[in-house]
Amino acid sequence: MEREDRTKEPIALTRVGCPAIFHLKLDRKSNKYVVANFVSFHNHNLIGPMGVPFLRSHRKVRSPDKASANTMHKVGIKTSHIMDFAAQQSGGYGKVGYTQKDLYNHFTAQRKIEVADGDAEGALAYLCAKVEYDPLFYYKYDVDEQNRLNNMFRRDSTSLTDYLCFGDVLLFDAIYRTNAYGKPFVILAGVNSHFQTAVFGCALLTAETVETYTWVLEKFLDSMGNEKMSVSVMTDGDKAMRRAIKTVLPNARHHLCKWHLKKNAVSNVHVPEFLCDFEKCMSMPTEEEFEIAWTNLVDNYNLHENNWAIEVYKKRHLWVEGYLRGLLLNFDIMRLRHK
Repeated sequence: MEREDRTKEPIALTRVGCPAIFHLKLDRKSNKYVVANFVSFHNHNLIGPMGVPFLRSHRKVRSPDKASANTMHKVGIKTSHIMDFAAQQSGGYGKVGYTQKDLYNHFTAQRKIEVADGDAEGALAYLCAKVEYDPLFYYKYDVDEQNRLNNMFRRDSTSLTDYLCFGDVLLFDAIYRTNAYGKPFVILAGVNSHFQTAVFGCALLTAETVETYTWVLEKFLDSMGNEKMSVSVMTDGDKAMRRAIKTVLPNARHHLCKWHLKKNAVSNVHVPEFLCDFEKCMSMPTEEEFEIAWTNLVDNYNLHENNWAIEVYKKRHLWVEGYLRGLLLNFDIMRLRHK
């Protein structure tokens, strides 16, 4: 969270530890490949002959099959029916040479190729058309050195009205790369008088950096006419976000979102009862009461050497009610979390 170039950790691979190996190396003298290491022992059962055709290494959609499948797909035949037809032609599913999932993947790849050069233009054309029906609709984008779409921000007329009425508290939430393009999607939201989520704007970015977050905030304020500045901004604690907020909204008070704090508490302290006690510390009305409660919490759960507990205590002025009393925090942060 302290890094400005934060990236998501790769998912660990799950392996069974099978010692079987077949390793080749190139013999420079004879210019031939020779066996360098071979272990035939497996610590698991091997797949039977009936299952071999379904192994990924044995599956491939051949060019004639692709051409036939594309023809049927274009006239509206379902993928499952195309697979049934291929099985009948081959004499069974085990003799087709690929699975229905492979066929789905082929069609998905084809669609991506078809829209690869037109998806950005299509998005911009859609936003341009929105302006014709909604004169208050606002969108901005920029391009990189190769004239490719870089960052994009948008908000509609409802978002403008909501922000002018309920924009005192702003939630800056970056949903990390949950879209097909692998780009960070940022939502700028708040809460209305009925404790319902109000989206003020959203942006699709190329990276999570100070520059991109600054660009979003500048376009966001420009879309609102620079008439109103949020008093309080809530984030997940990302360092790049904090620097961008200080640059664009220097007078706004930065707070940590309680939803993220609770989520991190559960993932860093694996004790069921800890979350309840941690929530009590968060809601302590005075600084003195918090210090006492926090000391007891650290002692009870033996968190003196816990790195997360040490770091979150250093930032207590951003999330403890006693340190924030008197500020604009009469909102239920859990309802601000955009789902």
